[in-house]
Amino acid sequence: MRLLAKIIAAFLLLSLGVTLVFRFVPVPVTLTMLMDSNGITKDWTSLDQIDRNMVAAAIAAEDSTFCTHNGFDTKAIENAMKRNAEGGLLRGGSTISQQTAKNVFLWQGTGWTRYARKGLEVWFTFLIEHLWTKRRIMEVYLNVAETGIGTYGVEAGSQRYFGKSAASLTPLQAARMAAALPSPKTRSVKSPSGFTLRYGNTISRRIATVKSSGYDACVYK
Repeated sequence: MRLLAKIIAAFLLLSLGVTLVFRFVPVPVTLTMLMDSNGITKDWTSLDQIDRNMVAAAIAAEDSTFCTHNGFDTKAIENAMKRNAEGGLLRGGSTISQQTAKNVFLWQGTGWTRYARKGLEVWFTFLIEHLWTKRRIMEVYLNVAETGIGTYGVEAGSQRYFGKSAASLTPLQAARMAAALPSPKTRSVKSPSGFTLRYGNTISRRIATVKSSGYDACVYK
C-alpha cells in the first residue's frame, strides 16, 4: 500500500509539473506523433499568427460551448451516449479541452486501452482547465491536432493544403480543415466531397455566428 501511495503521489506531482511547463513552453512532441509511421510534419505557431477564422471554425465544429464549460460538456456527452445507444455511427462528446488533454499527454487507443485513457483524460482535462487559460488550450489544440497524414497543427496543414500560412486562412479554408479534424487521414481538405463538403460549408456559415455572438471571446479577451 505504501508503494502504491508513492506511485500515485509521483504521478500526481509529475503530471502537475509537466502541465505547468506546457502552460508556457511549446509541446515538442506527442505520443500520437511518435507512433505515426508516416513521419511528423509540424510547425508550432503562436495563436497570434493563426487566423481567427480557424479558431471560430474549431469552435463551430468541435465545441460550441468552449468558452463557458469547465472542460466537460455534459449535455453533449449525454446526447452522444443516446445516439450511440440507438446504433449506427458512433459519435463522441469530447470538448476541445478533452481532445487537447488526450493529444498532449495520452494516446489514441482502442479497446480496453481506450477506456483506461478516458480515466486519465478526465484528470488532465481538469489540470489544463485550472492551470492554463482558455486561450492557451486553444493554442495548444491547434498546434498538436492531426490535420493530415503525418501532418500536425493548423500551420503545417495550411501549408500542405493551401500553400500559405495559417495567418491568412479564409473562412471556407478554415472550415474545411475543421471538418476534417475528426478523421484527417480519410477526409479530404483540398477536394472534399459528400459529408465533408457539406459539413465544411455548414461550418463556414457558422463562423460568422461564432464571432458575432462571442463564442470565441475567451480566446481573445
